[in-house]
Amino acid sequence: MAGEYRPQGGYSGWLARASLLGEVQVSTKATAKSRRVPNPDPRPPKAKRREPEGRTPSERAAWGRSVRDEVARGTLRGWQAAHERPDPVALLLSQSAVRVPDLVPIRHGRMLVSPFTFYRGAALVMAADLARTPSSGIFVQACGDAHLSNFGAFATPERTMAFDINDFDETHPAPFEWDVARFAASIVVAADDIGFDHTTGRDLAQQAVARYREQVRELAGARLLDIWYSRIDLSGRVRQLRAVYTKSERRRLDATVQKAQRKTNVGALDRLAERVDGRWQIKEHPPLITRETITPARHARLREFFSQYLDSLPGDLQLFLRHYELVDFARKVVGVGSVGTEAHIALLIGAHGDDPLFLQMKEADDSVLQRYTTAEGFKHQGQRVVFGQRVMQAVSDIFLGWASAEPGGRTRHDFYVRQLYDYKTSFDVPRMTARRLSNYAEVCSEALARAHARSGMATAIAGYLGRRTAFDKAMSSFAVAYADQNRRDYEAFAEAAAAGQMEVSREV
Repeated sequence: MAGEYRPQGGYSGWLARASLLGEVQVSTKATAKSRRVPNPDPRPPKAKRREPEGRTPSERAAWGRSVRDEVARGTLRGWQAAHERPDPVALLLSQSAVRVPDLVPIRHGRMLVSPFTFYRGAALVMAADLARTPSSGIFVQACGDAHLSNFGAFATPERTMAFDINDFDETHPAPFEWDVARFAASIVVAADDIGFDHTTGRDLAQQAVARYREQVRELAGARLLDIWYSRIDLSGRVRQLRAVYTKSERRRLDATVQKAQRKTNVGALDRLAERVDGRWQIKEHPPLITRETITPARHARLREFFSQYLDSLPGDLQLFLRHYELVDFARKVVGVGSVGTEAHIALLIGAHGDDPLFLQMKEADDSVLQRYTTAEGFKHQGQRVVFGQRVMQAVSDIFLGWASAEPGGRTRHDFYVRQLYDYKTSFDVPRMTARRLSNYAEVCSEALARAHARSGMATAIAGYLGRRTAFDKAMSSFAVAYADQNRRDYEAFAEAAAAGQMEVSREV
């Protein structure tokens, strides 16, 4: 199964992978200096879900308060590596072992840029660590990778811009505080990277967690339908920020929003594609964008894939997409942590000829949370991602769907499908001032609280958190200690790379 660690050692000898359209040419260069390690976490601990008591809001809140008797909020404060903590480098290389070998060095290179980029790629390491800490057992549909760079803006179907979590590769039911802990620690890691001291990082994290707590308490008093309809309107938030920002801060904020508004399917056509012999074709930019020749056999596999994808969509969208023609297909490397998983883009053109639709297909492996919880998971990992996104996001891409590919009759690979560009943007965290980082972290915390409330557990979480600052202080203390741990892990990863234990590409 994808994502499962194989105990044969290292990641040599079993790297053969299959792309969506055909066989990948396996490069031995990427594996020549592989780090041979035993199974890094053979007996992972699992967080157990507590069954909530009562149906009314007051009953759920009382149950949440009662959980404190077993897991006091202060017990979440400290971080100390467990005696049986698995080797973080081994954990990360176990993931690399089941990824496209030619792309693994790119992942390593991007993670080595800074402790913050390392943190972005180390969700599995933190999941293993959180599983060894006290757990509230109050489960929600968790993001699984709720760091600062996994929030952003995108277009709603009504063509307004919303702000929300925008990455769900690791979504899975888990204790709510796991997301909060990963989010809070990312603030301190980012603050350190920017050059702020630990005191500033701790204060920013505590403020953000306080806002999460306050937002959950507000939502606990709301009707379920109101929670479901609630969203963060980006334009309204931008107006609030412009009123207090300096001229240079306003200029940077406006530039970010304007860049997002240019990221449309039509705007991407000239940037990502070109006309060749009268037909649109995706531009190559190896190794980040590489086209694949569509042979008759590959075309048949692709048609089967898109047939599955259409079946995952509502009937009206199936009808709509049948008016588009698939004209080209390419592999496109994206992100940090997901580099090395299969990721492709498809260019579809409507009947008018200048009516493009870019779809992105991302491979979905097992969530990093799955091995560390007792919750049931989906058999189809693409469907898991889509389900989690639809639960957690206030409004989701209408083209969100899933499908599988079994090229050459080999192991099935699960994918989820979405639009590539639709006003999507992220915010440049490493270049933020302290005030901008504070404002940004606050809106992210509101989005995270909304996402958790959509699981129907807002009253229970609010009961557990209470009105005072015990949880805020515990999480900020944890965040500072874990940021230090992340730096140690980053240094160990860098030492392994310097010793030649992994292949690294720093140029892309």
